[in-house]
Amino acid sequence: MATWIPKIIRTIRNQNVYSASYTIQNNYSSEPRIIKNPTTASLKRGTGGRSSFNGIVCTLILPHRCDHYHIRELKVGGDLGQVFYHPFDLRDEESIIRTIKYSNVVINLIGSNYETRNFSFEDVHVEGARTLAKLAKQCNVERFIHMSCLNVEEKPTPIILKESSKILKTKWKGELAVKEEFPEATIIRPSVIYGHKDKFISHYMDQNRLNSNRLPLWDKGEKTEKQPVSIHDVISGIVAIIRNSDTAGKTYQFVGPKRYKLNELVKWMFDIKFKYFENNIKIVDMKYDPYAWLKTSLREYIYAIHPTTDMLWEVLECHHINDKIDSALPTLDDLGITPIDLQTRIEWEITPYIEYKMEIENLQRIIPPNVKSIPK
Repeated sequence: MATWIPKIIRTIRNQNVYSASYTIQNNYSSEPRIIKNPTTASLKRGTGGRSSFNGIVCTLILPHRCDHYHIRELKVGGDLGQVFYHPFDLRDEESIIRTIKYSNVVINLIGSNYETRNFSFEDVHVEGARTLAKLAKQCNVERFIHMSCLNVEEKPTPIILKESSKILKTKWKGELAVKEEFPEATIIRPSVIYGHKDKFISHYMDQNRLNSNRLPLWDKGEKTEKQPVSIHDVISGIVAIIRNSDTAGKTYQFVGPKRYKLNELVKWMFDIKFKYFENNIKIVDMKYDPYAWLKTSLREYIYAIHPTTDMLWEVLECHHINDKIDSALPTLDDLGITPIDLQTRIEWEITPYIEYKMEIENLQRIIPPNVKSIPK
């Protein structure tokens, strides 16, 4: 969960980030240019870097449950004094109120792909979302944005699990709970998201996902169609929703511009990973791979204690469900955002996983010594 607090509306007197004057192309104090009306519109804008100005003066509050050392690198995502941390617990309403009471935009990014003895899917996706929406309403928050997922249904079609996906069921209930408590909330349903340290590309690139040189997929992935969306598009979409008040109360689908069969998508990934070698990875049908069943069941048992590769039944179920696009719901295009083509990004995203990349590139750069031969 993140809370976004523009100081355009609530500016703390002793924390104003703008000044009444600035110098031009000088590294020292010179003749200042006086700004008669020091508003955000009169300040010079940058290209979006850490210290440049993009027209929005805001403070970002990041609620967390972990040790602050695990999230300290996020501090440099904003300028000095712009990013704050605040500990909270999803069942402690007082801690949530302390986090959001000064906010005018609250973004709920809380979700889980596995259950623990402390939190079930129902606790996180339904009751947790309901609590956040209810308290946001009580604190007079202007905008509430709830991150759900694509393919949510009351009764999803089962693929691997007999009772279908609990994640999709509870995400569906979570949307209804949010709408009950905060009718003007904006719902976002993204497809699988790819980017740095994602849970899609990295899932298949992890060595633990393979059984020797075999990769198990349900029906070999030939019956599954996916429309992956870039994390950059998701972020741009959220910003566009915040800036446009007409998006309140709507549900948006965030998907990429092209659809791919999961089988072809995974082959594509491994072709890039083994670009310097022969790709000998074979995709097999998980239905007839007893080792894959045993491995997944074992990881399901130990994942809550020792998370490694998220090769879990719920994750596999979600990965093998066809992406369903509702033509009646708006998408990124309706926000004025052209989705990034995966083909232009996939090699960059898989670069960290390419086998022996550094060694081979170093060998290619070696220049043989110019040794003079002895005349005969």
